[in-house]
Amino acid sequence: MSKPATITGRIEAEALRLLDRNPDGLQWADLNARLAAADPSWHPKTINGCVWKLVEKYPDQVYKPAKGLFRLAKYR
Repeated sequence: MSKPATITGRIEAEALRLLDRNPDGLQWADLNARLAAADPSWHPKTINGCVWKLVEKYPDQVYKPAKGLFRLAKYR
């Protein structure tokens, strides 16, 4: 798998990897913190925007079973 060219693409790819490693899902704050730790050069507002758009951009892969909780659809 090649590395996405854009910062947004890299953040989204890392978010999907983190969610794949956490079958029970991750809370918004935890996902944001883990993404910020993954690459400190990513701006917090860019991370926030990418996280909130995950469900909208990847509806077949990500869903929210509860407010603020992000989870991969394959772990439903």
